Amino acid sequence: MDFPKPEMLETNGIELEVYQAGVGGVPIVLCHGWPEHAYSWRHQIPALVEAGYHCIVPNQRGYGASAKPEDVNTYDIHHLTDDLNGLLDTLAIEKAVFVGHDWGAIVVWNHALLNPDRVVAVANLSVPFMVRAQNDPVATWEQMLGQEFYIVHFNRQPGVAAAAFEKNPRLFLSNLYRTKQWLESADRSEPVGSSIIRMAEIENNRGELLMSDKELDVFVTAFEKGGFAAPCNWYRNFTRNWETTESVVQEVNCPSLMIYGKYDMVPDTDMTPYVKGLETHTLECGHWIQQEQPGKTNEIVLEWLARKTS
Repeated sequence: MDFPKPEMLETNGIELEVYQAGVGGVPIVLCHGWPEHAYSWRHQIPALVEAGYHCIVPNQRGYGASAKPEDVNTYDIHHLTDDLNGLLDTLAIEKAVFVGHDWGAIVVWNHALLNPDRVVAVANLSVPFMVRAQNDPVATWEQMLGQEFYIVHFNRQPGVAAAAFEKNPRLFLSNLYRTKQWLESADRSEPVGSSIIRMAEIENNRGELLMSDKELDVFVTAFEKGGFAAPCNWYRNFTRNWETTESVVQEVNCPSLMIYGKYDMVPDTDMTPYVKGLETHTLECGHWIQQEQPGKTNEIVLEWLARKTS
């Protein structure tokens, strides 16, 4: 099937660009990561629709043609999860299954914490549930990994990285969307964190591009139009998210699926004390799991959905 046509839907005081397919089945909201697009789920949508599910795939706040507010605080976890609530409200849906990858996984895990009454089940790829830290995470990363670690860089030098990425979005994204290895440059002497800043300047020959040039065009066009500043604002809210969730009980009580990439730079972790009913899988791939191993991803997700939504 062709990728669905987008529509602009009002949610939480803004408009999101949303793609839908398979209307009528159990609703599944697919949440992309950074720096991505709803198109990241192009391999999953046909399989889910064929199995009878209703796919709802937003370009989240700051991405694609969706709203890009100026205020950095409007990209915190409360706004991002409230966008999902508002999307269900607009579509007259009480609750849904939520699936996330990368930053989308962080949003989905937190959605299950903050809005459990809207969540049937969650399935996440790459990024596991991270219990709230005792200390400001950005300060901790700065102390451990230095100012050039990309998350620290985005927070301490706002706008610098985004401007670098915007100079050559095609080079940046083609360097990033690689099989097996994710962010590292060939120069091992350089701190890993700073390598992402240089991804718009160097030729990364690690792994292979995990999509065709035609597919890459979709991502490049979106970021040429929308830029990288708004997506980077998600990272600039790590401290705010930490400050505003102190009272949130750190326990996910819905059916949960986690898929890791064996060669991903995001490490796996023991989530069982905090995530009840957890099922985990690891695939032979890097960070971009559902794009690098679409068949295996679909097989695992569909089998799990059949058991958890029947």
